[in-house]
Amino acid sequence: MNDLFKQQVFDIIKLIPAGRVTSYGAIAKAVGYPNHARHVGNALRNYDEDFPAHRVCNSSGKITASCLHDFVVKLGEEGVEVKDYKIQNFKTLFWNPLQEL
Repeated sequence: MNDLFKQQVFDIIKLIPAGRVTSYGAIAKAVGYPNHARHVGNALRNYDEDFPAHRVCNSSGKITASCLHDFVVKLGEEGVEVKDYKIQNFKTLFWNPLQEL
């Protein structure tokens, strides 16, 4: 994974509004690599504490990050309900960067 890809991923994630979520795949499509959802996840292995990585989940709305509890807490603070690590009303809360940007 190159630095440009990682920077583009981070730039898009910073634009996700509070209380909204998107998927690894949607971000991959937005940066021009539609089959690289896993690479988006890999890019998120290191980030600053205030970075909104908690707003990214898999395509079915499930939180798959290694820091599940922290993500659930942060999403809850933004009004996003999570049950069994699955975002409730995922389709309603989904933020599609290709449509929103």
